[in-house]
Amino acid sequence: MDQDKEIDMKGRWASFHFNNNNPLVLELACGRGEYTEALAAAYPNQNFIGVDVKGARIWQGATNTLNKGLSNAAFLRTRIEQIALFFDPTEVDEIWITFPDPFLRNSKENKRLTSSRFLDQYQKIIKKGAIIHLKTDDPTLYEFTLETLASYHGAEIMYHNNDIYAQPLAYEELNYKTHYEKEHLADGRKIKYIRFTIN
Repeated sequence: MDQDKEIDMKGRWASFHFNNNNPLVLELACGRGEYTEALAAAYPNQNFIGVDVKGARIWQGATNTLNKGLSNAAFLRTRIEQIALFFDPTEVDEIWITFPDPFLRNSKENKRLTSSRFLDQYQKIIKKGAIIHLKTDDPTLYEFTLETLASYHGAEIMYHNNDIYAQPLAYEELNYKTHYEKEHLADGRKIKYIRFTIN
């Protein structure tokens, strides 16, 4: 497949794949798709697509959602750098980034999914006012994201917290936990969250 070729699902996910006009939500670097699965079960009137480059992980998520009859969940195998090839402008209503690789070396900053390079890609596919969520245990990624958003044109931080479970959860959907989050909590790590837009 031509790596720069647009995919024929572009602009047709809701109407063709999901057969409805419900809002479309992406989980980027979804891993096993646990958040995609949990959100799809909790919000049947929304469509969810988990995106990851590793096929074995996606297979597990797809199998689980099929077995549970979650027709509002799907999975897409691709690199996040190429996300704009798969979705039309304004096709995506919301984005979740749950426990991505923080790429801690300074030389890898541009690989972080909240770097300006990736925010530019998200802007190509999201609706105006679309909410983007970052959930992470990593303090470096958390602080990096806050700093990036502070200087990114049009970015607005709606909420952030460096220890979401130290008090009642600000948003119900934060209560869903991935395999990695459960491991992080067992290790005593604090879970951090940023909710923002990039109009």
